[in-house]
Amino acid sequence: MTDPLHGDGARTGASKNDEPSVGELFGRLTEHTTRLVRAEIALAKAELKAKLTKIGIGAGLLVAAGVLSLYALGKLFDAAALGLAEVVAPWLAFLIVGVVLLIIVGILAAVGAKALKAGTPPVPEKAIDNVKTDVEEIKKGLRR
Repeated sequence: MTDPLHGDGARTGASKNDEPSVGELFGRLTEHTTRLVRAEIALAKAELKAKLTKIGIGAGLLVAAGVLSLYALGKLFDAAALGLAEVVAPWLAFLIVGVVLLIIVGILAAVGAKALKAGTPPVPEKAIDNVKTDVEEIKKGLRR
C-alpha cells in the first residue's frame, strides 16, 4: 500500500477537486466563528433582558409594599389614637383597615422578593456555559 501523499505521487480516494482548499476552510471557519459569536451575544442579551425585567418587577413590587406599609402605619397610628381617645367602634374600623393593608404589604413583599431572587445575579449563565462549551469544542478540533 502506498502513502497517498508521498508514495508514487498519485492520490487515492477522492480527487483533489473534492477537497476544499486551506483558504476555503479558513473562510468557513471565520464565517462559522462570526455566526457563533453573534448567536452567543444574542443569547446573552436575551438572557440579561429577561433577568433585568424580573429585577424591575420585583423592585416595583417592593416599592409598592413600602408605600402601602406607610399608609398602613398611618392607619394603625390613627386607630391607636382613636382607640385611646374613645372606646367605641370608629377605632375598630381604622384598625381593620390597617391590618388589611399590612396583609397586602406582606403579600407584595413576598412576591417582590421572589421576583428579585429569580432575576439575580443578572449574569447570562446560559450564554457563558455555551461559550465555554464552544471553546472546549474548538480546542478539541485543533488537537486533531
